[in-house]
Amino acid sequence: MQKIKYKRILVKLSGEALLGDQVSGIDPKMIDKLSAELVGLRDAGVEVACVVGGGNLMRGASLADGGLDRVTADHMGMLATVMNALALQDGLLRQGAAALVMSGLAIPQVCETYTQRHARQHLAAGDIVIFAAGTGSPYFTTDTGASLRAVEVQADLLIKATKVDGIYDKDPMKHADARRFAQLNYDQAIDQRLAVMDVAAMILCNDNALQLVVCDINQSGALLDLARGELVGTRVSRNEVEK
Repeated sequence: MQKIKYKRILVKLSGEALLGDQVSGIDPKMIDKLSAELVGLRDAGVEVACVVGGGNLMRGASLADGGLDRVTADHMGMLATVMNALALQDGLLRQGAAALVMSGLAIPQVCETYTQRHARQHLAAGDIVIFAAGTGSPYFTTDTGASLRAVEVQADLLIKATKVDGIYDKDPMKHADARRFAQLNYDQAIDQRLAVMDVAAMILCNDNALQLVVCDINQSGALLDLARGELVGTRVSRNEVEK
C-alpha cells in the first residue's frame, strides 16, 4: 500500500455537501457517506480535522444583505455550522470513530470550546475533531475559519471538498469551455480572482506555507488519494507551483 504523505489533514466541507439530493437541510445518507470517507482517512493513519459550513441551513451574509444586523446574522450562521458539526459527529460515532466537536463559540452543554492546545491533543490521540462556529467572530467566512484552524493545529494539508472537481478559470456549470487548473500558486489564484476561497483565507495559507487542494467530495476515495500525495483536483501552493 502506498505510504501516507500528509500526517495531519484538515478537510473543509461546505454545508451544501450535506444536502445530498435535498433542497435544504441535512441528508442522513450524505452524513454516512462523508463519515465513511473521514473514517477511512483516519484508519489509514491520518490525523483528521474537519470544518463544516452552514449554507445548507443558514447563510449569515445573505441575511445581512436582507437587512438583518450583520453581527446577529453571522452568529446565526455560526450556529448553523454547529448543527452540521453535531450531525457529522453523530455519523462518525455510529461508525465507531472517536469524534468530537470543538466550537469557536462557548456552548458547553453541546460541545467542547475550542482551544489550540486541546485540539492538538485530541488529534494526536486519534480523535476526529470537527471545528464549528468558524473563528468565533463575525465578519469571517468558514473558509477563513478553516485556514486559521489548519494553521493553528499545524495541519500538513488543507482540503476544500466541494461539488466541483477543482478550480476553473470560469464557472464550469455555465461555460462548457471552462478550463480546470491542475496546480496554481496563491498569487495566481488571488490575481486572477479565481473562486477558490476568500482572499483572507488564501493570504493566511500563503503566509504559513500551507498547501490547499480543491477536490470533488463525491469522488470516492479522493481524500485518501490526496493523503498519499496523488494529484487530485487542483493543488494550490505557496509562491512557485510544486513540482
